[in-house]
Amino acid sequence: MADTTPAKVQGTAGQIGLAAAVSIGIGGMVGAGIFSILGVVAGAAGSAMWLSFMIGGVVALLSTYSYAKLGAVFPSRGGAVQFLVQCFGDGVTAGGINLFMWLGYIISLALYATAFGGYAATFFTATPSPLLVKGLAVGAVVVLTVVNAFGAQIMGRSETAIVAIKMAILVLFSAVGLWFIQPSHLAISSWPAAPSILFGAAVLFIGYEGFGLITNAAGDMRDPRTLLPRALYVSVIVVMIVYLAVAVTVTGNLTNPQIAASKDYALAEAAKPFLGEFGFRLIAIAALFSTASAINATLFGSANVCYMIARDGELPRTLSRTVWDDATGGLMLTSGLVILATLLFDLAGIAMMGSAAFLLIYAAVNAGHLRVIGRTGASRVIVWLSILTCLGMFVALAQYTYAQQPAAIIALVGLLVLSFVAEWAYRSWTGRTLKVETLTSASASRV
Repeated sequence: MADTTPAKVQGTAGQIGLAAAVSIGIGGMVGAGIFSILGVVAGAAGSAMWLSFMIGGVVALLSTYSYAKLGAVFPSRGGAVQFLVQCFGDGVTAGGINLFMWLGYIISLALYATAFGGYAATFFTATPSPLLVKGLAVGAVVVLTVVNAFGAQIMGRSETAIVAIKMAILVLFSAVGLWFIQPSHLAISSWPAAPSILFGAAVLFIGYEGFGLITNAAGDMRDPRTLLPRALYVSVIVVMIVYLAVAVTVTGNLTNPQIAASKDYALAEAAKPFLGEFGFRLIAIAALFSTASAINATLFGSANVCYMIARDGELPRTLSRTVWDDATGGLMLTSGLVILATLLFDLAGIAMMGSAAFLLIYAAVNAGHLRVIGRTGASRVIVWLSILTCLGMFVALAQYTYAQQPAAIIALVGLLVLSFVAEWAYRSWTGRTLKVETLTSASASRV
């Protein structure tokens, strides 16, 4: 019989240190994006791809500032869920955005799982069947769900190991590749028009959005008021540096026509001039570790999101109960929906929708921050800059996506409306209200 007692958020406090927290952030960022989205960015931005990565990184850093300030005052396993409840209070606004965020994580997880299956299948056959790809994808979700079920400490240790291997491969790729770049490939005269560079920055935001997962680990940290901001800034800055090095290596070793011709595997193609066929295998291994760590970190964060919104009254309370070891009903439901989406849908087009969704979510969190800015002591100027840059990136991405795949934008709007309608209907039916915690400075330091 399943345990019917609520999962204890406080019980695992202190299990995650700075290294593990940084690893969660890096794992959430350097996932499928650098491998599956890189080719699209390179095809649009060409030799200015590094500039797209820089712009995207600046937008992410602005939101990182806001998340660090909010997380220091409202640390919990819920991360942005708790931020929204504290900022907007007991209402459909916070509930609808939280449900939309959870759906966004499910879309991202399905993308990561599909990418993992695709790369893993190449080690079995040169022409993998859809069944093999889907089977490996589902297997990865199941295995990493078990890892998460054993608790934050094991999840943090496994994430640290995965990230260490993944980053070592990417650093090796960049360190060796930078010696072989051809400066003429990086000439400003070969850059595309500014809109293409901005689109590249917008579509790769999914490669940065994972930094928010660190805030979901605050409830398991030692002294989150100090560790959380450090982990956020360190992870984003490290990822920016790695992304820039990778972008320069790719564009410095390939011409724009070569990038366009190999956009689905631009990273591997860029390794051929200096690593040959060995480079392809090396990048494939890095892709496996990257997508696995992205699934691992995002499962941890999204399960905590589901746990918090169920505990606070926005989903059935059974999802906040422990059903096996340290696994909540939220973790099991999240994994089940990810597996279902992976099996039933082609998420190539919805990847852009996922990036657009998180741009809206980060803009909403920053807008909410303005309501409690007196408690966080943050700069209004920086928070406003974060809101405007997120919305500007969303507009750029939405315009491109609507021109290329209008169904994705329609689906995005549909999910957004569904989130608010479902939240309103559930609250009206059950009469439940949100549980708004009051976190003082003293209590926050003990979370």
